[in-house]
Amino acid sequence: MTRFTHILTLLILLGFFLKSQGQSQPDPHFSQFYANQLYLNPALAGSNVCPRLSMSYRNQWPSLPNNFVSYSAAFDMYIPKISGGVGIYFLGDNAGDLINTNIISAMYSYRLQIGNWTHINFGLEASYIQTTLKWDNLIFGDMIDPNQGVVNPTSEVPPDNNSIAYPDFDAGIAFSYKGNIYGGVAVHHLTEPNNAFYDASTSKLYMKVTVHGGAFIDLTGSSIRDDNYGSFSISPNFLYMQQDNFHQLNVGLYVNYRPFIVGAWFRHNFENVDAIVPMIGLDWKGLKVGYSYDITLSNLKGTTGGAHEVSLGWQFNCMDQKRRRIKAINCPRF
Repeated sequence: MTRFTHILTLLILLGFFLKSQGQSQPDPHFSQFYANQLYLNPALAGSNVCPRLSMSYRNQWPSLPNNFVSYSAAFDMYIPKISGGVGIYFLGDNAGDLINTNIISAMYSYRLQIGNWTHINFGLEASYIQTTLKWDNLIFGDMIDPNQGVVNPTSEVPPDNNSIAYPDFDAGIAFSYKGNIYGGVAVHHLTEPNNAFYDASTSKLYMKVTVHGGAFIDLTGSSIRDDNYGSFSISPNFLYMQQDNFHQLNVGLYVNYRPFIVGAWFRHNFENVDAIVPMIGLDWKGLKVGYSYDITLSNLKGTTGGAHEVSLGWQFNCMDQKRRRIKAINCPRF
């Protein structure tokens, strides 16, 4: 590890902790945001009608010794007797081997049909969040000797709690028109819970607003989305997120030639250009596999190693006539 990389890592981890005592960091994010539909918007629970299981793994900044790793697993399905969908979701996030966060969520979405072509879902979500600080992994300035490295004890006061837990609540709305126009809005952390490690401190988990949408454009002559193998379509889409002073916009495009899917996104955080994200995927007989790589364009390029992300999904026990009868809210699968 080069001296520059070592210093950069220390600054990132120390800054991450110190800032967390005054204001929360942005939530973990996935580049394949539609592969994490329950994390994106609780209104998408059961939106595919068929039962589905999905998993994701993200390794951010792998060139650094203390990288950021996030992983998730989710299950959701539509239940006709309750006129909506249910889902459960788990997220694990390891921020530089410094702060570990685990989230388990349950959600319900109610489906409303307006006319023949418009479908709207209203979703609510309740979560339990546990965050653990690895205090012994922190390195402060007074611990570093210029000649010998990290050898001194620190005078910093340890937190009152190395682990905190609290409830959290989210809501969202999603819609689909004619099966080829889709979108939604989600609001996470409605109560803005306190997640400070020090009893005398207050650190809000700031409310996050997410807006997403897009369209399917079939190039084989069909007026609605066609999932048959050999069908050819494109899907331009966007994602906008705002949490406290953090803003992010993703704009991109899927190209679908079933069963193969490729895509690319441009990500900007309104202060500087962040990354370009190419993706390749396979959607075959209810099984989907996707891989994407974040190509860093910011000042950190060439140092962090970007980010690798893999998604897996399985749609099962699903008959085409069931989906046609209930009308799924169609969103991309990655």
